[in-house]
Amino acid sequence: MNYKLAAMSAMLVLCVAGVPVLAHHSVAAQFDLNKPITLTGKVAKVEWINPHSYLWLDVSDDSGNVKHWALEMAGPGALRKAGLSRADRGGLKAGDTVTVNAVRAKDGTDSALMKDVKVPDGRVFTIWTNDPNAQ
Repeated sequence: MNYKLAAMSAMLVLCVAGVPVLAHHSVAAQFDLNKPITLTGKVAKVEWINPHSYLWLDVSDDSGNVKHWALEMAGPGALRKAGLSRADRGGLKAGDTVTVNAVRAKDGTDSALMKDVKVPDGRVFTIWTNDPNAQ
């Protein structure tokens, strides 16, 4: 048996297997878990994509100025487990007014990680309750 070829093959397999692990970011590195925020606004867009879906929310301040928030959610599979689905949109369609509890991004941009969302009919969908790294 050619041990050199076997060793090179094993190294290639290990390198390829490690790519998905390196690609995922740490929630605590991007979001400040100690900076909760509650936002109420109109849904501008929802992207049901992997690995993370996004809710784009237009939030008006007291002066009528609109900020466009990007809210990171779980992927479509985890959202289905929480009761949200692309098929019925779970109350997340453009123009709906929703209330979101989230934690702010560390970089100070108008972005956050969603904890839960309350849709127009009063239902609340919980995406995560504590540390999202524990999921």
